[in-house]
Amino acid sequence: MSNKILEIQDLTVSFDGFKALNNLNFSMNSGELRVIIGPNGAGKTTFLDVITGKVQPTVGRVLFNGNNLKKTPEYKIARMGIGRKFQTPRVYLNLTVRENLNLVCNRNKNVFSTLFKKPQSTEQRTVAGLLETIGLEAKANAPATLLSHGEKQRLEIGMLVAQSPDLLLVDEPAAGLTDEETENVGSLLLALAESHSIIAIEHDMEFVRQIANDRVTVLHEGSVLCEGTMEEVQNDPRVVEVYLGEVPE
Repeated sequence: MSNKILEIQDLTVSFDGFKALNNLNFSMNSGELRVIIGPNGAGKTTFLDVITGKVQPTVGRVLFNGNNLKKTPEYKIARMGIGRKFQTPRVYLNLTVRENLNLVCNRNKNVFSTLFKKPQSTEQRTVAGLLETIGLEAKANAPATLLSHGEKQRLEIGMLVAQSPDLLLVDEPAAGLTDEETENVGSLLLALAESHSIIAIEHDMEFVRQIANDRVTVLHEGSVLCEGTMEEVQNDPRVVEVYLGEVPE
């Protein structure tokens, strides 16, 4: 039985003749934390869009746990076990941290039941565990609007984990964070990687060094330029040329 949680085969995505992804091949194992880097325009966002069903491939296919995702609606892909966190935190600012997590954990999935009905004991335990995991126990009853940007990032990651996805897609989690917040988010992802498969798109190289315990994939012009350890990737002349525009002598 294959241990591959995600396989992308000969994938091309064209927009009016422009190839955002160009014959891209990619795979990752279950339980892996894979960091994907690349310059602006490399196709990183389109890469995530195809996995989640927001964009359909022109050619090729995406396999999740062996299932072809072609023409599968976004909501069904989410239910299959793929969760995505966008770069800008999407939390309910007027609800408390606890209420945000309750809303996601609540089986009835609506704001009314979250605010006016007492959560079941299993949900309370789940929320308590999530608060501890994301490090926001002390701010559980504070409105989300009062959180720092980094805390909102951690809250949204917690809301994503509450949906029990098999694969977490995290888009630039360190963007706009202070050094301390960046380290906190990195520590959270490393902790989650012990029980989840994670793809993290990132530009911050210090953050990448913190979390890249497995392979790093470099995208360029819609294709995989190279893969390897962080040390291998940062010393690859092709990567240096892509990021700096020249190869060191």
